[in-house]
Amino acid sequence: MFKNVVWATDGSEVADRGLLFAEALAAGEGSQLVVVHCREFFVGGRAYGYPLNADEDELEAKIEGQVAALRDRGVDARLEVVDAPAGRAAHVIAERARELGADAIVVGTRGHGPVAGLLLGSVTQRLLHIAECPVLAVPPTAVPAEAETVGAKGGAR
Repeated sequence: MFKNVVWATDGSEVADRGLLFAEALAAGEGSQLVVVHCREFFVGGRAYGYPLNADEDELEAKIEGQVAALRDRGVDARLEVVDAPAGRAAHVIAERARELGADAIVVGTRGHGPVAGLLLGSVTQRLLHIAECPVLAVPPTAVPAEAETVGAKGGAR
């Protein structure tokens, strides 16, 4: 059912929770997992063009390691790094998923309640409204059955 799965990650522990679910969705023969990391950057003023995250290089290295671990486990996975102005990550991820013909987008969520989510906003919240395919939002308490045998960081437990 899921041939093209996108796992959207910012490199955070919140995003990491979605990895095992994304891997499980992309487990079938002929399926692929595209890991999309959106680099957000400042717009305007002297900071124009600088990444929002000071540790962007470390985040990308971590994500590259996760993709390598997926491949080691036999998953057809690849990393795509896309750029977006601050606050536009959800739009860029949704557009890339559309271009890829994604059957689903998997993202982690911080688990804010409806009011806090509305006030704080989030990439996940926005994706739920603008994506053209289903979005699997993985809450902080979710643990897939595979978690007992495969760790989210790529190693066996």
